[in-house]
Amino acid sequence: MPVRQLAPAIVNRIAAGEVVERPASVVKELVENALDAGAARIDVITDGGGRRQIAVTDDGAGMSREDLALAVERHATSKLPDNDLMAIQTLGFRGEALPSIGAVARLVITTRCIGSPHAWALAVDAGMKSEIRPAALTAGTRVEVRDLFYATPARLKFLKTDRTEAEAIREVVRRLAMSRPDVAFTVAGEERAPVTWAAVHDRLARLGDVLGPEFHANAVAVRGGREALAIEGFAGLPTFSRANALAQYLFVNGRPVRDKLLVGAVRAAYADYLARDRHPIVALFVSVDTREVDVNVHPAKTEVRFRDPGLVRSLIIRSLQEALSRDSQRASTTGGGATIAAFRAGGPRRRTWDWRRSPARPPLSPLTAGTAALVRVPDGLAEAAQTAFDVGAPSADVRGEFAAPASESFERPLGVARAQLHETYIVAQTRDGIVIVDQHAAHERLVYERLKNALDRSGIARQILLIPEVVELDEGDVERLVARAEELSRYGLVLEPFGPGAVAVRETPALLGEIDAGALVHDLAEHMAEWDEALPLERRLMHVAATMACHGSVRAGRRLRPEEMNALLREMETTPNSGQCNHGRPTYVELKLTDIERLFGR
Repeated sequence: MPVRQLAPAIVNRIAAGEVVERPASVVKELVENALDAGAARIDVITDGGGRRQIAVTDDGAGMSREDLALAVERHATSKLPDNDLMAIQTLGFRGEALPSIGAVARLVITTRCIGSPHAWALAVDAGMKSEIRPAALTAGTRVEVRDLFYATPARLKFLKTDRTEAEAIREVVRRLAMSRPDVAFTVAGEERAPVTWAAVHDRLARLGDVLGPEFHANAVAVRGGREALAIEGFAGLPTFSRANALAQYLFVNGRPVRDKLLVGAVRAAYADYLARDRHPIVALFVSVDTREVDVNVHPAKTEVRFRDPGLVRSLIIRSLQEALSRDSQRASTTGGGATIAAFRAGGPRRRTWDWRRSPARPPLSPLTAGTAALVRVPDGLAEAAQTAFDVGAPSADVRGEFAAPASESFERPLGVARAQLHETYIVAQTRDGIVIVDQHAAHERLVYERLKNALDRSGIARQILLIPEVVELDEGDVERLVARAEELSRYGLVLEPFGPGAVAVRETPALLGEIDAGALVHDLAEHMAEWDEALPLERRLMHVAATMACHGSVRAGRRLRPEEMNALLREMETTPNSGQCNHGRPTYVELKLTDIERLFGR
């Protein structure tokens, strides 16, 4: 077949497939145009998940009649005054959005610029433009899109339900609202109740409005960078995490992006705090010279390329780690709320006592019998009363050797130890509440931080086993352990092959004291089976340290003396990252007196 030039209408529909993927893509392009026009308020209204109607109204600068006529032409834009693609200061710059939308839907643009006596309106129906006519509008621009993809019916088959598409639209507006807290946004549609975010001058306040008050209460400020690269934003505490990475919001020069480099940097920064199946909640804003980043990678403009990706990655990791270390003793405030919710999960439970159906009890003690005779208690009633107050054997160790603490002890962040419950949890009293500490999780973090400090200073001291412990393993596990024997020796674990299916452990870290070397080696072998050769050495060594810390920490079920409990609390207060264990779980839960009083309806 001969080569021929495609018709302009076909070209526009082909190009629209890259720019207009779904209704959310339309909203993204229109809202970005409104922000570039200097809007202070943007309203988004949808119907049918955006496929029936999308209306975006702003109070920006608007367009003149001449600009409106060119705005729906391909590659016509006002955002590249110098034709320099390396100095892009706006969100949009390609000049493809409006003509692409008009090629696959019914588009109506009504706009009025400052100083114009009235507004102008232009309609585009499947690529066919109408005449420009006068219209009524106070100021700014209103863009209405109806019957999306009616000109390309095949695309309709790939759209999801109205509710799903509406949620995708909200997510797009949510990201843009986080990047511009100085602009007011409203999102409304028949699928869900309208949402309004008022303009504010505090970025954390806007993030709290969008992501919820829990993020506001559990976020730490992030600031870093150097020279022409600045990093700021807020990061959630490690104990305030999610099961997926959908709550990671990354921006480059105010542009929402989904960049693998940035996502990988966030994961690396939290690697020392979170389990592998947990993901942090962050909102990071990277500001960089426009000549150091290329945003002209994809028509959707959600991908970027940095001139020096290694520098960007290292600065993000360092900034996040510094922010987390500043508030390393904090645990998420959701712990108390979750505890209250757990107490009330099944609703209030009240048990009434029927003394007439009580089982027979043993004879009263002499003291109780004497008291009953003194007040002439009727026969059987004293027994029933004693039975009612008999709650069985206590499950807590509240021992008499707890001396009365000094008053200043209650002013410490974690208070003073008052009891040990089930030989696992330490209950401490503060000035205005109580703190419940998981002794194993807390000590695991303390040992881990000691291992890291010892490694940084002079290496970890070893203790030689009088009789080497032989651990039987699969041949593959033995090969992996022997291949990384030098790495393990840096942490004080010295082993060597002992035949084809075993290793002999000759030295263990002195810091851990007496441990089960066999269990430790088995766990290390399992971790190494999952390691990729590309995994940095530092990450692998941190995995080794975390595993050793888990085996060398105080186990649940061990009874602690009062001085041991208080020593653990004091060390937690001075140790970085003590608010969570090596797996990202909280080491303590704090309950204020107000929380406890709510339980009793006071």
